[in-house]
Amino acid sequence: MSASLNDLEKDIEASRARLDQTIDRIQDRLSVTSIVDDMLGNVRRTPLSGAYDGALDAVRRNPVPVLLIVAGIGWLLHRTGKEKKTVPNGRLIDPDEALPVTRTAAAKVYDPDRPTRQPGKELAEETQI
Repeated sequence: MSASLNDLEKDIEASRARLDQTIDRIQDRLSVTSIVDDMLGNVRRTPLSGAYDGALDAVRRNPVPVLLIVAGIGWLLHRTGKEKKTVPNGRLIDPDEALPVTRTAAAKVYDPDRPTRQPGKELAEETQI
């Protein structure tokens, strides 16, 4: 009886070890680096692999300019994707201008042509009058 229990325990341990190995292999295949490597391997098998290698080399040599170019293109696409709205007179307005504005004392509009206000100085002048 004890021999059969020992055999069962050994079988269970062997099954656990195989299961652990299988789980580790699945985790390795589903990691981000593995997925990226698989995708890059698929791209390298295409006829455009020379252009891909050149672009990848340029990105590795100049990461900051490439990042700035990508950010500029993203910003351009974001801005062109916004819809222009029309007001009743038929004029097109920018979506940012169409935001509602509250008319309170706290809502100040900056006009670059007007001189900068100095509240402390103005208050002192008002109290002297």
